[in-house]
Amino acid sequence: MSLSGVCVTAVESRPGGTSQALRALGEGALGASQSPVHRPFGARVKAFVALTKPRIIELLLITTVPVMFLAQQGVPDLTLVLLTCVGGYLSAGGANALNMYIDRDIDALMDRTSQRPLVTGMVSPRECLAFGITLAVVSTLLFGLTVNWLSAWLSLGALLFYVVVYTMILKRRTAQNIVWGGIAGCMPVLIGWSAVTNSLSWAPVVLFLVIFFWTPPHYWPLSMKVKDDYARVGVPMLPVVASNKVVARQIVIYSWVMVAVSLLLTPLGYTGWFYTAVALAAGGWWLWEAHALQNRARAEVTGGKLKEMRLFHWSITYVSLLFVAIAVDPFLR
Repeated sequence: MSLSGVCVTAVESRPGGTSQALRALGEGALGASQSPVHRPFGARVKAFVALTKPRIIELLLITTVPVMFLAQQGVPDLTLVLLTCVGGYLSAGGANALNMYIDRDIDALMDRTSQRPLVTGMVSPRECLAFGITLAVVSTLLFGLTVNWLSAWLSLGALLFYVVVYTMILKRRTAQNIVWGGIAGCMPVLIGWSAVTNSLSWAPVVLFLVIFFWTPPHYWPLSMKVKDDYARVGVPMLPVVASNKVVARQIVIYSWVMVAVSLLLTPLGYTGWFYTAVALAAGGWWLWEAHALQNRARAEVTGGKLKEMRLFHWSITYVSLLFVAIAVDPFLR
């Protein structure tokens, strides 16, 4: 609690020195928590894997592979799928490692991130930086030499956008950080399509927009749950600077646009009845949950429970169902 008070004071009293104050606090917390002597090999391996955020990358691959089936209108070359998945994992893993390197000061002060490898001392900042850069270089070369250079540049562009534009520029400056920062998470659909066709088309653009409009209503419920963490370190996530009613209204707006965009693939001729049926059913349930969250946010002032994580968990199920339908649809047309 003392760190929280000091951090908030630093943020309020030194607008121009917020990042320096946070870094000083974070490094102090890091110094207190690190144990440089006892670092077993097995634990170190797990720590480096943790730097890549495997659970997030699973979601990225869910949006990559089905698009390759859509681009092929059938089963793509399985070696190409494997190389694309490995390249995507390495690229996203490098971006995540560099994100942890940059955010190590605030990670040390947030409950949600207090067990990350840099905070516990299992990996040093220098090791993390070298690891992230190495993954970035290897993934770009792997894409370029074994898939194609269009996919390589798209992958590198996504990595640089996430690290530089989102983490370094937007995250600590604007409540719209996740909206525009989410562009990096949209890139796997472009990469999956380009890996098969060595070109781009309207289909991956539509799916890019689906993920773009999906990202805020996917992440804001989680931010509502842990907004005290973000407030403690001065990161202006929308739930920190706006009421739950305002956030829920934004979630509903983005949800309607997302569902509408998801239905464009069929009139454009890329999908058939199966995808349309899944998109309508899953999208309808999403809208039900989004409006239910909005109703609970309105009732919160009278003591109602927000249950914001219901939409967060459903959002993962939704995108999984939608992209599985994308992969299956070509076989049913």
